[in-house]
Amino acid sequence: MSIDTAGLPPQDAGVNAGDGGRTLLDLLIPLAERLWTLTLLPIGIGLLALGVTYVIPPTFTARTSFLPPQQQQSSAASALASLGALAGLAGAAGGVKSPVDQYVALMRSHTVSDRMIDAFELMPVYREKFRVDTRKELEKNVRIAAGKKDGLVVIEVDDEDPKRAAAMANRYVSELQVLTSTLAITEAQQRRVFFERQLEQTRDRLTSAQRSLESGGFNAGAIKAEPKAAAEGYARLSAQVTAAEVRLQALRRAFADNTPEVQQQLATLGALRAQLAGLEARAAPQGDADYITRYREFKYQETLFDLFARQYELARSDESREGALIQVVDAAAPPEKKSRPQRLFVALGAWIGSLLAISIWVLARSRWHESVRDPIVAQKANQLKRALRLHRR
Repeated sequence: MSIDTAGLPPQDAGVNAGDGGRTLLDLLIPLAERLWTLTLLPIGIGLLALGVTYVIPPTFTARTSFLPPQQQQSSAASALASLGALAGLAGAAGGVKSPVDQYVALMRSHTVSDRMIDAFELMPVYREKFRVDTRKELEKNVRIAAGKKDGLVVIEVDDEDPKRAAAMANRYVSELQVLTSTLAITEAQQRRVFFERQLEQTRDRLTSAQRSLESGGFNAGAIKAEPKAAAEGYARLSAQVTAAEVRLQALRRAFADNTPEVQQQLATLGALRAQLAGLEARAAPQGDADYITRYREFKYQETLFDLFARQYELARSDESREGALIQVVDAAAPPEKKSRPQRLFVALGAWIGSLLAISIWVLARSRWHESVRDPIVAQKANQLKRALRLHRR
């Protein structure tokens, strides 16, 4: 008896080791019993998925890349600096920079999408009845991304027709060029729009001042008053006051009233207004005052018109120079190879997925059969079956 008792620990240790081995075997035995199922069925599913890829229409991807316009120092900078207060007008008008993301957003806009839909008749191509659904389908097939390091914008278009895919990718660049030519995006375009608006307003006021001067007549007293020199000085000072007021408005859009920039501009405007008030106080005699006033107004509007006209022409010149800066790096060509479906990856994915699913099913089924052998589990299983039958009734 003492010998048997002494030999119990080694036997117990062997039993415990055997329990751990049986746990691993319990997983391998059901899989080995279904070895042919685990071998042939996944291969069949993989071959079936491979055959389906030959039925799916192939998709081709066309790719184009371009360099968007870059912000440059305009040729009008030196001319603006010589105009004093008017230099701030272009700074306020062209202070907004245009990042690359802005061009990406423009190509994704509804305006460009609708033009693409109409140009390539995409509604019947995508089998959609409504334009909003066609836009969503177009967004799925078009990828527009801006490179963070190289600064290039890449456009990729998926389509079943390789020629149409290439044409659509190149058309996006053309639509961007058309859209940027109508919008004030770059610094030169913003200056051109600003000075064009000021030029139109000044032209109308100049015409009105000229008509008023012509209707005033001519008299000898006006010659003695020498209105030309006085009117020219008054016109220049009035133009400086107007430019300072516009500059102040532009600064107040960006800064608070208590900032040094705004306070300095207020002081400059106050000094110019004081000088203008002094000139107005030294008015001509009553008989010639009306003519001189009209002459001063005419010279003032003429000076403004000349300043705005020069800046408008400089802005147009800079805009025409920047308009060709959308440089296509790689134009899209009809792709020779399809991009999807990728048959090898589809077949391998179907084989691996089916192998895992069948293995889990075999292990779960084996575990279920082992569990129902327990009387307690079998009783619960019978209760579950009765409950389901009652629910069906």
